[in-house]
Amino acid sequence: MRIISAPDYASMSRKAANLLSAQVILKPDCVLGLATGGTPVGVYKQLVNWYEKGDLDFSKVHTVNLDEYIGLPVTHPQSYRSFMNDNLFNHVNIPIENTNVPNGNAHNMDAECARYEKLIDSLGGVDMQLLGIGNTGHIGFNEPHDRFDTTTHVVTLSEVTIRANARFFDSEADVPRYAVTMGIQTIMKAQKIVLVANGENKADILEKALFGPINPQIPASILQLHRDVTVFADEAALKVIREKHPQAID
Repeated sequence: MRIISAPDYASMSRKAANLLSAQVILKPDCVLGLATGGTPVGVYKQLVNWYEKGDLDFSKVHTVNLDEYIGLPVTHPQSYRSFMNDNLFNHVNIPIENTNVPNGNAHNMDAECARYEKLIDSLGGVDMQLLGIGNTGHIGFNEPHDRFDTTTHVVTLSEVTIRANARFFDSEADVPRYAVTMGIQTIMKAQKIVLVANGENKADILEKALFGPINPQIPASILQLHRDVTVFADEAALKVIREKHPQAID
């Protein structure tokens, strides 16, 4: 695992985007696993900027997103399909049919979860997976649990996650209570993982996830077992790690 520091959010986003862009350049038909939420926005903005300059070509890339709310129309501005269209897909030359987000409105969610797993396998797996980390240590929507959930599945969102996501909705009551997410096993099968974190509110959980016991109560702690993880974080998010494990930061 490499932990790379950045002075601020913009620099962190640029460094993480550089790794994703290298993946696209080295393997034009790669499969990117993508994340939503506030933290990856800067990464996508940088990728769009480089595409507009002619530095990147997404025409052969396939993407698979981590998760989606259940019961939220795909046209809703806070659906993760809308998020990805608005922040990346509509601004680069990726064929829309090459982009994949779980269907949170499927009639049979068990069948949808199985379909999504088969889809990822049919693409040859994920070459590089982008992750954020939630305040509870969740990755995707894998919430704290008594076990590490394996493949794509339906989750009940924790109150902490609902409160954290309420800023994107008119009120907390509007936040969906359920989501479909790639499971821990699915995430861990990616060839490479890129984790981005910013802000002092992530400092404690980031240190626990990267240096504490591997425990399903902190789902991101499983990343300690992955063979190729790069963490990009700003100085605020690295505050606790810098105090306790300064030698671990590049």
